[in-house]
Amino acid sequence: MTITKTKLSQARVLVVGDVMLDRYWYGAVDRISPEAPVPVVRVTREDERMGGAANVAYNLVTLGAQSSLLTVVGDDEASHKLEALLAQTGIQAHFGRDAQLKTTVKLRVIGRQQQLLRMDFENTPKTEVLASQTAAFIDLLPKHDAVLFSDYGKGGLAHVSDMIARAHAAGIPILIDPKGTDYSRYQGATVITPNRAELQQVIGDWQDEADLQVKAQALRERLSLQAILVTRSEEGMTLFDAQGQVSVSAQAREVFDVTGAGDTVIATMAAMVAAGLSLRDALPLANRAGGLVVGKFGTATVSYEELFA
Repeated sequence: MTITKTKLSQARVLVVGDVMLDRYWYGAVDRISPEAPVPVVRVTREDERMGGAANVAYNLVTLGAQSSLLTVVGDDEASHKLEALLAQTGIQAHFGRDAQLKTTVKLRVIGRQQQLLRMDFENTPKTEVLASQTAAFIDLLPKHDAVLFSDYGKGGLAHVSDMIARAHAAGIPILIDPKGTDYSRYQGATVITPNRAELQQVIGDWQDEADLQVKAQALRERLSLQAILVTRSEEGMTLFDAQGQVSVSAQAREVFDVTGAGDTVIATMAAMVAAGLSLRDALPLANRAGGLVVGKFGTATVSYEELFA
């Protein structure tokens, strides 16, 4: 099913969640350090990209939809870098700043096309700055066709239950990329999109497809969700809803890098739902987008032309 470019350009998605700056240091590895048995990376190039919820928002605008981003950052170099990167994309950024907060930075050191090391810089935001986010959310909500919560477990979505209730009351579709083992905070959402490992942490192991269906549907009903979309890497994706379940097989292609594939999948679902498609109709498009993005290096995106080629 094809959604026209014009229709998609009118779809407005509000992304709420934890943002981060993805830093990549690339270099040559020619020797082992004389100080310890570790490779010495001579850094020759640096790259910075928007990560977390900012990458989700970037996926939305790359597809051709409109996106606003509501998040909490520090008042530091990384947050200003993120702001500058966002300003080039057309994403409407709404930053709550907390001077005590360290904007999350993930620094990856790459040598010989392989990730050798990742260093994370982060801490948790204060509750008062998060309370101010709720006020901004109430103001932004009516101007959007769908809301997407991108939970990276960094503390920025402490008030997610309240925001879900407000979106639900306004009749706006709610899509959530979940984190952790307690999904009760996502009660009343339209769809949550855990990957296989994340779902396993919540419902336990399953013996076979029939067992998975029973457990997934029980979770869906308990949380009053319209659907659960499970991304299953090489097994494709399965959507569990009130009609039962529907699966799509993985798009066979060379998997180069799975970083950010979940961001692309949920962004595509949100864009299509905001443009008026049902979850079932949006599913194959999200699957195709995920298949395209794993063929690219790092946190990547998919354009409208690529998706409907």
